[in-house]
Amino acid sequence: MRIKSRFQNISIKQADVFTILVVFFFTLVFVGLLVEELYKEYEIALEQSHVVKNPLISDSTILKQNQKKLKALLIKTVLAIVTLSFIIFAIFLGLNTLFNKLLQRDTQTFLDAFKTAIDKEKTIDSKSIFFQDFKMMVGYANEMVSKINEQKKNLKELNLGLEERVKKKTAALLEINKNLEEEKTFSQDLLKSQKEFLRYTVHETNTPLSVILTSIELYLMKNPKDRQLSKIEAATKNIFSIYDDLSYLVKKDHVEYTKSVINLNNFLSSRIDFFREVAEFSLITFNYNSPKYEKHVHFNETKLQRIIDNTLTNAIKYTLPNESVEVSLKKIGSYIEFIVSSKSKTIQDTDKVFEAYYREEKGRDGFGLGLRLVKSICDAEGVNINVSSDEASTTFRYKFKAMGD
Repeated sequence: MRIKSRFQNISIKQADVFTILVVFFFTLVFVGLLVEELYKEYEIALEQSHVVKNPLISDSTILKQNQKKLKALLIKTVLAIVTLSFIIFAIFLGLNTLFNKLLQRDTQTFLDAFKTAIDKEKTIDSKSIFFQDFKMMVGYANEMVSKINEQKKNLKELNLGLEERVKKKTAALLEINKNLEEEKTFSQDLLKSQKEFLRYTVHETNTPLSVILTSIELYLMKNPKDRQLSKIEAATKNIFSIYDDLSYLVKKDHVEYTKSVINLNNFLSSRIDFFREVAEFSLITFNYNSPKYEKHVHFNETKLQRIIDNTLTNAIKYTLPNESVEVSLKKIGSYIEFIVSSKSKTIQDTDKVFEAYYREEKGRDGFGLGLRLVKSICDAEGVNINVSSDEASTTFRYKFKAMGD
């Protein structure tokens, strides 16, 4: 395998030298064998010359004459053979050198043509080739070079086209990025303006709402309540609940809501009293019996109020007329369960009621943000929520961690 791999990498010139050496070696072997054969015949002839005797001539004289003749013949024959061998070898060497030079010239022509074809479109002239086999290869080589150059031109044109398209695409992308940056800046400014407007609106709404409720209370101290005044009071309290939601949304990312110990019985009673007028105006009553034992939770008051207020207002909104909303607190293990239950239309998908803007009854007012706000607070504070609904009732359950457990 090693010998084969070496011969695969040999050049024509090296092959020439190797061939000449081999031929020269075999020529020497041939001459040596021939001379050896003649020498054996010479020895046989000498032996035979001793056998032939002539009575007129002495043996020594005849032997010397025969030896001289045979030596002369041997030398002459050896010189003739060696001379002829070297003449034949010289002729072979000359012809081999001539054809090898022609072969090398043709091969070099192909090599130069291929090397030049890398940069220039140049073909091979068949008249400059000596061997017929190479002349046949010229056509294929020229066709190959032509196709390569044609493909190079096509690739060059394609590259130019691609560069142009890339430049146009890049310019378009830069323009799009510029527009996106402008739109992003505009959106950020708009969002900032919206937040500032909402913050300002929430801040400015608090005062007139407080004035309205205070005025209603002062009026009721001197005058009996009528239906129109009840409508105003109920509407104002609804606005107050919405105001509290907006206030929490505006402040929640900027204010730290600290926790405190809250008497859940008293807190829930106060919120029910706040919405009782609103419920009665909707022909709904609250049924709440405060537990005998006080139940405390460690919670933020603002967040707790958002959970309770939105749950109560949602019950008022969807409970059927002339029905009651059952509110209760239960101690279950180490948890306190806040339960609100009433008869309403069956909720088809209880998982979606906490999604923003979701309302099963499209005719109802509102954006569906209240329960979404409740869900975000419960998720953040680890409060478990369970909603069940059938033809008999719809029930919301919230499990708070009880104090001391």
